[in-house]
Amino acid sequence: MFRILRLIGVPLDLGASRRGVDMGPSALRIAGIADALRALGYNVHDVGNVAVPQRETMTESPEERGELDAITQVCRALAEQTADTVRAGGIPLALGGDHSLAAGSVAGAATALAEREQRLGLIWLDAHGDLNTPETSSTGNVHGMPVAHLLGLGDPAFSGLSSRRPAVLPEHVAMVGLRDLDPPERDAIRRLGIAAFTMRDIDERGLDAVMHEAIARASAGTGGLHVSCDADWVDPSDAPGVGTPVRGGATYREAHLAMEMLADTNRIVSMDFVELNPTLDRHNVTAELGVELIASALAAKSRTRASSARCVGIGGTAS
Repeated sequence: MFRILRLIGVPLDLGASRRGVDMGPSALRIAGIADALRALGYNVHDVGNVAVPQRETMTESPEERGELDAITQVCRALAEQTADTVRAGGIPLALGGDHSLAAGSVAGAATALAEREQRLGLIWLDAHGDLNTPETSSTGNVHGMPVAHLLGLGDPAFSGLSSRRPAVLPEHVAMVGLRDLDPPERDAIRRLGIAAFTMRDIDERGLDAVMHEAIARASAGTGGLHVSCDADWVDPSDAPGVGTPVRGGATYREAHLAMEMLADTNRIVSMDFVELNPTLDRHNVTAELGVELIASALAAKSRTRASSARCVGIGGTAS
């Protein structure tokens, strides 16, 4: 019986100052995400998009908490859908949308695992740490805050979307690909003891060694992994369609290797792909890359089946 994979679009752009990421879910669908995952043997259910208010119709200013409250409501709805999918044994895949949505997707997976008396491990693939709070952020952009809130910091409503608070523990978080951190984020990493791997770590040690350590960190004492992939963790030469590009990111092959290693764990319970901005893309190449990377992360079952088939001779016996 094929495993269910639920696609959940989250056309959220309220957490970023640059517009356009609300079109990310459509771009990934146009790039063939559903067909790519069906080809891997998944029973794909596209449930459409979570309702997101339009920025132009919001009456409250950011100073009146309008955007943060709206984002919290969107993330609460996403958390419910994510938790329901994990409870049913499926894999929720959130298509973004800005990275603030991860406060909901991760919280939902954490809630479902908490009902099994398990903790959730978090792999954060991103150029940025997203460890600010409303008090430390210099921009006020909520897409730079989800990890802090998943760790129980910051705004009580935004950090309280999981049935267990904090949703994740610092010792279960591994960040890979960092190259643009604010001073308060550096302080938080040191203070909380988060495993943070910069692009320098990858340059010096190699992606393979870094991912082995990151996976070991997020897997120790947890019941499964949430993989949160920001398109800007890949170098802009391969992923131009992002709102906050930072040169010196993962190469095409490094990005695929990271996903393949995650697939090999067979521990992914939920995932999101975020910050795709089609208005800045070239011929949808970043969306197409996103489809490839998601497929690599979720391909373990397909590769195992293919490997078993190759080991069987014409007569049905092992060759």
